[in-house]
Amino acid sequence: MDNLVPAPVSIGATAQGDGFLPDRFTTLGAGPGTETAERWLRSALGAAFGLPLCPAHPGGEDAANSVELLVDPTLGPEAYRLVVAPGTGVRITGGDSAGVFWGAQTFRQLLGPEAFRRAPVGPGPRQAVPFLEIQDAPRFAWRGMMLDVARHFMRKDDVLRYLDLLAAHKLNVFHFHLTDDQGWRIEIKRHPRLTETASWRARSKYGHRASELWDETPHGGFYTQDDIREIVAYAAERHIRVVPEIDIPGHSQAAISAYPELGNTDVIDTTALSVWDTWGINPNVLAPTDTTLRFFEEVFEEVLDLFPAATSPFIHIGGDECPKDQWKASPAAQARIAELGLRDEDELQSWFIRHFDTWLTARGRRLIGWDEILEGGLAEGAAISSWRGYAGGVAAAEAGHDVVMCPEQQVYLDHRQDGGADEPMPIGYVRTLEDVYRFEPVPPELSEEAARHVIGTQANVWTEVMQNRARVDYQVFPRLAALAEVAWSPLPAPGERDFAGFERRMGAHYARLDALGVDYRRPGGPLPWQRRPGILGRPIEGPPPHV
Repeated sequence: MDNLVPAPVSIGATAQGDGFLPDRFTTLGAGPGTETAERWLRSALGAAFGLPLCPAHPGGEDAANSVELLVDPTLGPEAYRLVVAPGTGVRITGGDSAGVFWGAQTFRQLLGPEAFRRAPVGPGPRQAVPFLEIQDAPRFAWRGMMLDVARHFMRKDDVLRYLDLLAAHKLNVFHFHLTDDQGWRIEIKRHPRLTETASWRARSKYGHRASELWDETPHGGFYTQDDIREIVAYAAERHIRVVPEIDIPGHSQAAISAYPELGNTDVIDTTALSVWDTWGINPNVLAPTDTTLRFFEEVFEEVLDLFPAATSPFIHIGGDECPKDQWKASPAAQARIAELGLRDEDELQSWFIRHFDTWLTARGRRLIGWDEILEGGLAEGAAISSWRGYAGGVAAAEAGHDVVMCPEQQVYLDHRQDGGADEPMPIGYVRTLEDVYRFEPVPPELSEEAARHVIGTQANVWTEVMQNRARVDYQVFPRLAALAEVAWSPLPAPGERDFAGFERRMGAHYARLDALGVDYRRPGGPLPWQRRPGILGRPIEGPPPHV
């Protein structure tokens, strides 16, 4: 029973014996508030084992061969208790409906890797669930992964698959990076050229931007509004919040290519711009005009409709890597700085961000952005994703702003996993499975009060060199399993963590990933078809700095 990922708070035996083995007579009883876990269990385990899991009433006469789902608010948000005992079957009690669902995910792990398949591979479950009691609750409320679908588009079905993978690891935030210089991925009916024009690029740089190689195949795609509604609903059934990101005012060449009036027309000929086909920091940023503000207000109006507040209380506006050169050269931008009484272009970006912070707050949402939104003053009520290191998160938390810690040097999963020459398109620092397992989201220098503003952590998955699902899988797994344990479990200080124990538990977890069809990086290195020899990357040598 000691092979769960992420590790629970406590686990112990309740009795001796062979344990609980579901069969075709096993019933599933669901109390009020447990409907999502009931539907998921019936779908997942029913398919994996070919079991009907007929409905039962909690506490009924068939309790010894039943799975019962209950809510007990005294356990706390997302917490659960899982008890397996002779005569009472399996009882999963959650502090809320999410807690019941996370308990159901643990129950699935206890049933063995066959529970992760979509159809039976034998006559029924082959691994009995031991008689045990698990008490569990998450360390952080925000446990997530950011997926960039702008650089390389991922089909809707692949996004739904990743939501299942997040749920299997008790991750509850899906940060959906929908727009960038290289593509616009969400249908906005009021501005149709965003998908007619801005969702496709003629070709793509192959490897790092310094590479001489190109993929001449046109690349693109977008999600219709019904696709988005489906993704959001699917996530909600798995107690996953979706955080959509519409990147402004930088990383906006795709939008400008479709609507040239959004760019700095007094500096460059924006009508000559196309969707960008390479990687890096793009100089073409949005113009700080009323036209731009109204345009993106209309975009966000449709975004808010597609991402309801119940599942998407946060809206991510990017705010990162916005070069100020065009604003410095733009008479219109300089006039706006003078009109508003601002000191410089940093304050102009802050004004831009504050405008949308006020606009979103008035509509019951919270703005979150990358830590560059600290420049020129952080909008009141805004939260930040601290990506350039810990420093931005520390400054924001000490100032009373909520922070999601996701420093590039630690949890950017596009960074390579090994220093070997056969790693595909090597980017960034070497971040091994152990490195991610020893990542600590709360810096020790934070005061106790400021530490409470670190609401969680996430891994970021940028897809410049990830052209398809298999490449994403390779970069993400198994390291996302380590991040999930960091986010969920009450681990000791980084140097005291039992990585050997985690690695041993991963031995069982790899069998689950195999059953799910995940193309993860094997402990021994990439398989022959996972290598990309000779493709230029951007490896950075040495240990990453703590900044």
